[in-house]
Amino acid sequence: MRWLIFSILFLCSVIMTPVHAFEWMPDSLNSLSGKYEQRMYKYHRWWQGLIPSHTVLQYAGSIGFLSAGVGWDYGKRNQWETTVLLGYLPKYNSDKSKLTFTLKQNYTPWSITLKPERLTVEPLTCGLFFNTIFSEEFWVDEPDRYPEGYYGFSTRVRTHIFVGQRLTHHFNGKDKKSKSITAYYELNTCDLYIASLFTNPDYLNLWDILSLSFGIKMQIF
Repeated sequence: MRWLIFSILFLCSVIMTPVHAFEWMPDSLNSLSGKYEQRMYKYHRWWQGLIPSHTVLQYAGSIGFLSAGVGWDYGKRNQWETTVLLGYLPKYNSDKSKLTFTLKQNYTPWSITLKPERLTVEPLTCGLFFNTIFSEEFWVDEPDRYPEGYYGFSTRVRTHIFVGQRLTHHFNGKDKKSKSITAYYELNTCDLYIASLFTNPDYLNLWDILSLSFGIKMQIF
């Protein structure tokens, strides 16, 4: 529960941080002469780095029925992304619905510009993410009620790998509300599924351990 409260407060704080609060800053540290101004410049630059550069809405993908979050782009071509998401998992056959938290790292090796030039396609995206469920039904350390080594893995934290593709539309004009919007799909699997495939090859195949997701990414700046 504490992690859930912290995650919600953190997402709200970074989303509500006003971008215009940093518009006074000069382009470089060299343009400032006083030590106080230089120290304030570094201080504000650090906080500016916490402002998310994109938002994400995702359907399915082993992190909940529907997930939403914010993230940061970086690298020379913004080829790296780090995203945090909160997901909703309906109760289905369980007693109640649950919330999930996901930390996702994405890498896009290259992009291709289409005609018209407002469209770009990323033929390959890949990465990994860590997902957890906020529920006492799941655990990190094996409970005492089970014999030692009975499970040998955590039921609360899963490590996933994924690959996918993207199509991006770039907005132009002074009245644009965001920089671009991206539609994507991904195929992922997790550590437990991979282990199950190798230990039960007669009952499982590659398609049994894959999960499909669809999402929209809104680039803010």
